Amino acid sequence: MEMKCVMVIDANLPTGLISNTAAVLALTLGKEIDKIIGPTVMDGSGNPHVGITTTPIPILKGDSIKIKDLRDKVYSEEFSDLFVVDFSNAAQTTKNYEEYTKKIATFSSNDLEYLGLALYGDKKKVNKLTGSMGLLR
Repeated sequence: MEMKCVMVIDANLPTGLISNTAAVLALTLGKEIDKIIGPTVMDGSGNPHVGITTTPIPILKGDSIKIKDLRDKVYSEEFSDLFVVDFSNAAQTTKNYEEYTKKIATFSSNDLEYLGLALYGDKKKVNKLTGSMGLLR
């Protein structure tokens, strides 16, 4: 099975929040997906370069409604084997993880506004969900 990874980020966000959302999603992907980060490599001068992603990660544009709809679809039976990371207004508006865990517990799934999400898994399934989305530019 060929694997694919994409991010979908709300294109209506300011550039700084888009960048922050992508960074948060990427860090979690790197922690959770085995071998998505390659080993350290050496350049021609013998200097080391810490491993980077081994998988291209297109960043697609969405809006908060499309992202929430996509997240809901991922939790259906058909797509339940995909790995998903989401980043919401509950996370973006807190200053530390303890504050985030307390704040998100006060929201229902319907109350959360999603700034972005990342999907990783079977390429056909990821394409089925995101194939019609354009690149965020």
